[in-house]
Amino acid sequence: MIIKVCGMRDAENIRAVEALGIDLMGFIFWPPSSRYAGKKPSYLPEKCRRVGVFVDAALPEIVEAVKDFRLDVIQLHGHETPETITALKEVLDPSIRIVKSLSVKDSGDLEQTSAYEGVCDAFLFDTKGKLPGGNGQQFDWNVLRHYQGQLPFLLSGGIGPGDAQRIREFDVPGCLGIDLNSRFETAPGLKDTDALKTFIQTIRP
Repeated sequence: MIIKVCGMRDAENIRAVEALGIDLMGFIFWPPSSRYAGKKPSYLPEKCRRVGVFVDAALPEIVEAVKDFRLDVIQLHGHETPETITALKEVLDPSIRIVKSLSVKDSGDLEQTSAYEGVCDAFLFDTKGKLPGGNGQQFDWNVLRHYQGQLPFLLSGGIGPGDAQRIREFDVPGCLGIDLNSRFETAPGLKDTDALKTFIQTIRP
């Protein structure tokens, strides 16, 4: 069960969350976000992989952030086309993984995955809402039982401290892990490490 914690920007909070043994830590590079990581923190994680989250960003902007934050994974949360992703891969180091986020409400939304097969490395399925992400709401996870694609995925969207047992029981082929954000915050960009620790210990007995 891969655990990604997203929306980080405070150095000490980054250090504390990293110490919980998570796998991926996300930094949001979308200026309208209340968790925007515009200024590089004085500490960045060394024990987990760094994920940069972008929304319809220009390629030079992504490349600059990759160098500045030494990103391992690019997560695209906008309307990026397969052609855009192909162009991005041509200018990035081949070791950098690309995750395409897709908004989901019902099984029909899963049809959009076919266009990205063979283009990105994984999907992140998030709740369809007003914002590109971080809406703090869940969709019906049973919809993902209709997913027939070949790429693995992360489950996202409003997962909170009370969902640990549901996560343990969630058994859908292709699910790599989960993405945690707003439901574990004391303020935008600041995670409650005690709540995260309890949650992680529950889903990783």
